[in-house]
Amino acid sequence: MAITAEQVQELRRKTGAGIMDCKRALSECEGDTEKAITLLRKQGQARADARMSRATSEGITASYIHAGGRIGVLVEVNCETDFVARTDEFQALAHNVAMHIAAESPRYVRREEVPAEVLEQEKEIYRALAQKEGKPEKVLDRIVEGRLEKFYSEVCLLDQPYVRDDQKTVGEIVKEAIAKLGENIAVSRFVRFQVGEREES
Repeated sequence: MAITAEQVQELRRKTGAGIMDCKRALSECEGDTEKAITLLRKQGQARADARMSRATSEGITASYIHAGGRIGVLVEVNCETDFVARTDEFQALAHNVAMHIAAESPRYVRREEVPAEVLEQEKEIYRALAQKEGKPEKVLDRIVEGRLEKFYSEVCLLDQPYVRDDQKTVGEIVKEAIAKLGENIAVSRFVRFQVGEREES
């Protein structure tokens, strides 16, 4: 079927993908915009996954101050080139990540940073709770793993539901930016200050 310029522009506006990618997706999906969006997202995710091993030596440090100066965040977000670091999209991403940190108080950037002793302590607590609840021994490991996933989603920045769209994690927001900007992007570290206390990663 013939794909109109209006369809291509609408898809481009919704996804941020290139004109040719939008046209190709619409052709493959026989003009169905929703299916084309899904297809482009899948392709973008695959490209983002491939880019995630590339070195990130450029970037910016973004800041966010909230609640009348009572909460402040500094976050380092890296990319591959200075050109991308200076784009509005990249700077908006870094700002939004800083704002999320202010609101959600993560303790670590990613789950690999959680100390082994903290994980062991959490596992012991979850196992003891499950036993106290009378759960069968054979399902204890599965219950512990499930509760550990919830723990990660509470304390690890990239696993947390994004404060502006809780249907996505911060990690998924970063992956979307990787797909859109065409470079690997990594949140390297952050520090969150709150009057009377301090959380750091």
